[in-house]
Amino acid sequence: MPFTLEIDIVSIILKGIVIGVLASAPMGPVGILCVQRTLNKGRWFGFVTGVGAAISDILYAMMTGFGMSFALDFIQDPRVTYILQISGSVILLFFGIHCFRSDPTKNMHVSGKKKGSLTYNGVTAFWVTFLNPLIVFLFMAAFAQLNFVIPDRPLEMSIGYLSIFGGALMWWFGLTWLIDLIREKFDTNGIFIINKTIGAVVIIISLVIMFGTVFNLYHIHY
Repeated sequence: MPFTLEIDIVSIILKGIVIGVLASAPMGPVGILCVQRTLNKGRWFGFVTGVGAAISDILYAMMTGFGMSFALDFIQDPRVTYILQISGSVILLFFGIHCFRSDPTKNMHVSGKKKGSLTYNGVTAFWVTFLNPLIVFLFMAAFAQLNFVIPDRPLEMSIGYLSIFGGALMWWFGLTWLIDLIREKFDTNGIFIINKTIGAVVIIISLVIMFGTVFNLYHIHY
């Protein structure tokens, strides 16, 4: 039993990190803001921008998880679980396609060079992210696809949410480190390439998990 619990916790941590990166990586308004602040103000101002976005994301992730946990308490049919997983895969697939085809630099606003405080940069990024509640649909799809939500397991879910936050911080830390490292060569084309790469990765992951889910369903019923 302790071994099983340990495996469950490791699994939830890995899933949380993946979800945290997935929610943070697309080059939306906050991603572009983070890049611009890193280039104009310095790496730590860009990183704090990411931290503000990560705090907003974890709040939406918890609200989504609590809602799904409440609903799953009333769902005992494994078929429904499979339908949710496949639906999540389809939503993430379309999200990946949209990410791959979009040009995040099209409506890009230039960030000012006035630094302000670290707190100001973090708070403004928080509100930019928080005022875009569509992230809830991404969390719903990711939670369903990865079977992340475990009703009546508060310890595992708490660790999972911390892992989402940790995954987001890992992404922002790595992104700002990379941009700061190549700042002399980084331009808007770099943002475009990052977004296409992220979209391609999401598409591949969605298809792999989708086929895995269908295979498991086939194996169980036949």
